[in-house]
Amino acid sequence: MTPSVGETPSIAHNGPVVRQDFDSGLHQKYRYASYLPVWNPITELEALEPFDFVDKGAVADKAKPHLFSALKTRPNASITKITPRVGSEVKGLQLSQLTDEQKNELALLIAERGVVIFRDQDFKDIGPQKQKEFAQYFGPLHVHPVEAQVAGHPELYSIYQGPDNTHRAKRSSSRLTNTRFHSDVSYEHQPPAYTILTMLNSPPTGGDTAWVSTAAAYDRLSPPMQNFLSELRAEHSGARQAAQAQREGHPVLRAPVTSHHPVVRVHPATGEKSLFVNVSNTTRIIGLRDDESEALLGLLFRHLATALDCQARVRWEEGTVALWDNRATVHTPIPDFAVEEREDEHEKLIFRHAFRITTVGELPFGVDGLRTVW
Repeated sequence: MTPSVGETPSIAHNGPVVRQDFDSGLHQKYRYASYLPVWNPITELEALEPFDFVDKGAVADKAKPHLFSALKTRPNASITKITPRVGSEVKGLQLSQLTDEQKNELALLIAERGVVIFRDQDFKDIGPQKQKEFAQYFGPLHVHPVEAQVAGHPELYSIYQGPDNTHRAKRSSSRLTNTRFHSDVSYEHQPPAYTILTMLNSPPTGGDTAWVSTAAAYDRLSPPMQNFLSELRAEHSGARQAAQAQREGHPVLRAPVTSHHPVVRVHPATGEKSLFVNVSNTTRIIGLRDDESEALLGLLFRHLATALDCQARVRWEEGTVALWDNRATVHTPIPDFAVEEREDEHEKLIFRHAFRITTVGELPFGVDGLRTVW
């Protein structure tokens, strides 16, 4: 879902701003300036309370007649697979016009394909409130405990990388690559089900995102390894994110959460088994010695990062919306573009700007009823 072109480029909202992650002088004519990142000084976020989650994909008609009929009856509408195992791309269909039955079937499609890309989304009459209402159909909305927000809408996580960036641009790494496959805030006791990412501005080349099907990656493992992993839980922790935010001078809105999730997760809508570990948030395997845990996680992280036959890479453009399932994929941005301020006023400022809305899902369960604990 993309914002209305008529929205005022303002950062006014319901509380003072701790810090802006942009130079407002560079964006005076930018039509999405109201979506640029700020930190709202909320003193504390309430802990996420347990709740019963019903996946919309689990109640959908498996044949998806409502969704597919809309694609067949609309001119220039189409759906194509990005790769055989992961990713589909939809053209000619507006997310804002979907019925509840179509949304249910879309949820199932996302679960089956991992990520679904919608192109050329209409800007008219769509703003943050309607975007939140659309996302909330799939589950309660998550507020990120450390990352920047859209002013007045803490459920919208603003992602911005440009020449005036004071947050992401300062992060450095000693690794050979800055790609980092992860599942969003997987440390939550009930981690995200669906994520919706809307691209507002993208560089002319570069800045893609890649997804890996963790179900396909699980299928690649040998049966003995699958059986071994199915009995294990892994620790997922938000401590590293919180520590990084503190180093950067940003607020931590909730104390870091730690959960012990099944390493092999069963999807409630598809029944597929998938690996549920990621390099950003998974810290150790419960019950193994340190050396064993490091070796096993290293194997799984490498497997996910190098599984090109389980991967889809998506090129962004303004008006592209990606919807993905955090239980069936890991993803990474690919920061391979240069951000710079152009001296010629007729040339565009090069930056990448998007916002993310994430829905909270079920308490993870694994093989033979293995559940998350904390």
